[in-house]
Amino acid sequence: MTYTRRDFLLATLAATAAPGLAFADTATPADATFTKLLDDIAEEVLRLSPTSATSLGLDKGERAALKAKLDDISPAGDAAWEAEVKSIHARLRAIDRKALSAAAQTRYDTIAYAAESGIAGLRFPFGGAASGFNGGTAPFPVTQQDGALTRIPEFLDSQHSIANAADAEAYIERLAAMARMLDQETARIAGQSAKGIMPPDFICRTALGQLQNFRKTAAADQKLVTSISDRTQKQNIAGDWHARALKLVEGSVYPALERQIAAFSQAAAKATDVAGVHRLPDGAAYYEWALRLGTSTNRSAKEIHAIGLEQNKQLQARIDAILKKQGITQGTVGQRLLALSKDPQRFYADDDKGREELIAYCNERVLAVRKLMPQISHLDLKVPLQIKRVPTDIEAGAPLGYMNFASLDGSRPAIYYINLKSTTLWPKSEIATLTAHEGLPGHAWQGAYLAEHHGELPLISSLVGFNAFVEGWALYAEQLVDEFGLYANDPFSQIGYLQAQQFRACRLVVDTGMHAMQWTREQAIRFLVENTGRGQQAMTSEIDRYTVSPGQACGYKMGHNEILRQRERAKAALGGKFDLAGFNDALVSSCGVPLTVLPSVIDRYIATQRAKQQKT
Repeated sequence: MTYTRRDFLLATLAATAAPGLAFADTATPADATFTKLLDDIAEEVLRLSPTSATSLGLDKGERAALKAKLDDISPAGDAAWEAEVKSIHARLRAIDRKALSAAAQTRYDTIAYAAESGIAGLRFPFGGAASGFNGGTAPFPVTQQDGALTRIPEFLDSQHSIANAADAEAYIERLAAMARMLDQETARIAGQSAKGIMPPDFICRTALGQLQNFRKTAAADQKLVTSISDRTQKQNIAGDWHARALKLVEGSVYPALERQIAAFSQAAAKATDVAGVHRLPDGAAYYEWALRLGTSTNRSAKEIHAIGLEQNKQLQARIDAILKKQGITQGTVGQRLLALSKDPQRFYADDDKGREELIAYCNERVLAVRKLMPQISHLDLKVPLQIKRVPTDIEAGAPLGYMNFASLDGSRPAIYYINLKSTTLWPKSEIATLTAHEGLPGHAWQGAYLAEHHGELPLISSLVGFNAFVEGWALYAEQLVDEFGLYANDPFSQIGYLQAQQFRACRLVVDTGMHAMQWTREQAIRFLVENTGRGQQAMTSEIDRYTVSPGQACGYKMGHNEILRQRERAKAALGGKFDLAGFNDALVSSCGVPLTVLPSVIDRYIATQRAKQQKT
């Protein structure tokens, strides 16, 4: 991509953010200094996270050297991130925030929040300075969803492009770097274990099984080898790529993996069944930090727990009313939903044909929502989107669904992954709302704004993520398609949508329950199954996810709640002139902010709309 922002000052901080949405701010002299700082920070973050450069399609030109590297997760890498967040914080403090334009102040507050969150995480040996920028917690280096083995093979296959010999050579260098990354993780595992820190035993069993199964596969059959072999062969890129990749996997990756299996097995032998991070050193304070990171609010675990319980009741009442209209009246809401989940007619066949039909239905739902988008947004985004099954070698521990944003250079579309370990994870009635969340108008739409307007936006916008905003938007997107009639003649899919909302409310309960109130894994699973009516297998997978990502699951409903609160505030302020699509565009074009900063975004939106009304 060619990233030109010669007049970023006028393009982003002072003028129109997108077609149909004007934030009419007046630039100030101080904005120019701030603009330069944002540029510098973006380049520094890319150097610390070369995989992000590849994911965004930015590993070209002057940044081409990043394409041959993986992120450094050694103590030296940690120190570099620590120095970076402290430097960002110091450089921000040297700028007079009050001298900036309103838009620049919002961006200032956003970057400051990320840096401050990273600095706060330095208190914990399992925290991390980078957390403020990636928006997530991962107290353990290797789990069923974290680590080189779960990330790098799919990353190299789907995100590392190969168009020439230089790209293939960079792939080979990254393959060698994967072996080093495995050893870096192994050192972390051993270091944590010496302090009595390791994942719970049930997480260890799943993760260890994944490591062992990966090692059992013949190197020649590994995606790490077949990906470069197949792609270079198809493009007639001369070189002994297959042989070199095979040699690296057999001679470097597999030995490093064996060392990791040995260290992980030793640590797992001392693991307990306690799910919550309250068991970790300074665990209570760590979870408070994780909640702030996951929700970008200052709400306590007790407050969030209570919000979840109350909203669960409200949503159950709505589901109950629809179930009764369908003649389904016996038992609690959870019992009735659970009974529905056991009806084989509600699922696709649990075989390859059924999986193909399920993905085809996801694509059909995307097309249906595309027809609604002119009512939901004034932004004319193209949003290329690919829907794929979660790779089989990681599906046992992977989330049920997730999104990889499109690259900024347009070379790779957004990829929506759905876990099809078993089609029984996905009743047909729940697929439409999942697709709204991961696809349109959810994550794929949000990411497409960054990709399709990258020339007008600060690069740092694509490098800083705030969990509660990103997931809150996607949950709000689920609500939008219901509001615009997608389920008007499909009561069971509407139940699926409400069940998904209720499920997110229940996440507030079980995440805080496990990590702050010492709930057991079994207690948390039982609460989800009994209240949401979802299956035991799916809910076990979800609880295991929350166990190793404390606080993250609370971001969805807390973000959704705040977006709705801001929508009501904008409605009250603008009255009959309120434009829902315009409000939605104000959210998306903010590029993602902490919930504590979101009110200032909506203040600007309201002021802009009032100014337009006065002119007319």
